Amino acid sequence: MSLVDYLRFTWISISRHKFRSSMIIVAIAFALSSVISLTALGEAAKYYVLNQFAYLGSDTLIMYPGRNETTGGMPPITGVAARDITLDDIYFLQRKLSAINAVAPLIIGSAEISSDSRARETLLIGTTNTFIDIQKITLSQGRNLIINDIRRADGQCLIGETLRKELFSTNPVIGENLRIADYRCRIVGELQGRGDAFGMDLSDSVIIPVASAQRVFNIEGLFRVLIQIKANANLEQTKQQVLATMTELHQGEQDVTLVSPDAILSTFDDIISALTLAISAIASISLLVAGLLIMNITLISIGQRTREIGLLKALGASARQIMTLFLLESALTSGIGACLGLLISLVFIAAANGFVTSTEFTVPVWVFFAAVFTALATSLIFSWVPAKRASRLAAVTAIQKV
Repeated sequence: MSLVDYLRFTWISISRHKFRSSMIIVAIAFALSSVISLTALGEAAKYYVLNQFAYLGSDTLIMYPGRNETTGGMPPITGVAARDITLDDIYFLQRKLSAINAVAPLIIGSAEISSDSRARETLLIGTTNTFIDIQKITLSQGRNLIINDIRRADGQCLIGETLRKELFSTNPVIGENLRIADYRCRIVGELQGRGDAFGMDLSDSVIIPVASAQRVFNIEGLFRVLIQIKANANLEQTKQQVLATMTELHQGEQDVTLVSPDAILSTFDDIISALTLAISAIASISLLVAGLLIMNITLISIGQRTREIGLLKALGASARQIMTLFLLESALTSGIGACLGLLISLVFIAAANGFVTSTEFTVPVWVFFAAVFTALATSLIFSWVPAKRASRLAAVTAIQKV
């Protein structure tokens, strides 16, 4: 038999048993699409998390209150410090170290923002004008904060796009006043778009001077400090200088943690890659289930086609040819199922990218090839035993069976 004869015979067999063939095609399609779709979800989560820190660049350090004694892990979320990081510390630090280009202290909390009769509970960020530059945030209208001394409170603020729509609708906002508890500020600029930062939606936020935020929340300590170094400065050397200066300011106690975005990115990359691999491995169980289904259906098919097998052997077909026919039928149905699975996964990825704009759903090209190869290999492996059994049937015995 030539390859054309094999393919023609196999296609006739698939066409004659539509339900049986459809079961295999659907099982392979959903198993393969599950693997690819879950991998896409893992890659999307990885892209989202890494993108939150990638914008900082390799020239930025993040300082947290509290010392992290471990290495290779994440810094403390809130920090347990002997003393807070204060604005006086930052003011002194920026003037002592010439390698520092800009510093953006952060105080973050939730507060009720109101204007006239409208009010909304939203995110309140206390920082400086350098935060906008370091975060690479753009303004749709107005200007940035103007802060000459970070230790002085000022009645100016920036407002996010979502919050502007909720409080002012389509009315002009530049020059309008906002009330935050007992604090009043005048809107000088509006943020463009969503502007994610550290997982926060800046479009639904108000940014005020950090000293003003201290008054609103009645606190002294800073939540985070972003330190951007100059282009010609050495990052690691500057990091040691910052730690030494903070230790000096805190009476010889090193009670802050200083990390670079590269360290955070590396940690997150390892964690999320491992999670993605684990999710894909779990999804691959569906391919195992599909393989078992193929084996069972093939065994049933052999029982139904016993006389057909006997007739083929009586006409001179060898055991090898019989086995090839069954394996080729399994490979062809699995191939169709794999193509359908690829189509389903591509539609899912396209739809996900259309509905979710904050991240990107992508799958490495090798995953597609690996998924298709695994699906075909699973099909052939689980079809091998039934096909071997069919090839060993004696012609006379097979023909006599009803």
